Amino acid sequence: MAWKFDNPLHTLCTDDQNERAKGVWEGESLGGITEDNNRLPVPIIGILMLTIVTAFLITFPLWGQRPNAAIYEEYIALMDSPAIQGKSDAEAMDYIVSTVKANGSKWAAMQERHPLEMDDLRLIKDGILELKRQKADLREYTVLGNKLVIANFEGNWIIDPNTGKERRERLQPWWDKGYVIDIFFIVFFCIGVIITVKRLPEYTWEPKHFGH
Repeated sequence: MAWKFDNPLHTLCTDDQNERAKGVWEGESLGGITEDNNRLPVPIIGILMLTIVTAFLITFPLWGQRPNAAIYEEYIALMDSPAIQGKSDAEAMDYIVSTVKANGSKWAAMQERHPLEMDDLRLIKDGILELKRQKADLREYTVLGNKLVIANFEGNWIIDPNTGKERRERLQPWWDKGYVIDIFFIVFFCIGVIITVKRLPEYTWEPKHFGH
């Protein structure tokens, strides 16, 4: 089975292979089914590519990051501020959020994606303060309701500054292996479809079916 790569977007077969394929196409009744050799419409290809790109952008691991305790540390620090005393919970929360945002928090993007109400802050305040007292890395703790739990990720080996022992880093990555697998399979699928289609005669040729 020969391959021809001089014009892969038209055909991957040699001329004699294409002629043989045309003969089979014309000679076989295919169970009474008459298949034409029409070109796949360009808009359909565009929609397919748009769907693939959109799906990957929406499911990008970065957008699925869970809220960690570190992103609310600045909020907690302002909870006892005199500026919010006497305000309603909604007003106090608006003040805290706007103040942190105005100060240029490095967690601004995640704070916007994971907003809280004052009652939520009250539930996690003691936990965050306790972790800070223990000099724990707040980034390694995920906020689950009123609980702060160690993140379910295992990264590089690091030396724990508190214990001096080697341990795994528990930070959620912006990229994951599952995403690599997804990309591999979608590329594999697209290449497989292209190869399959381009092993057929060019779309400029149409079978006549000879009465089938």
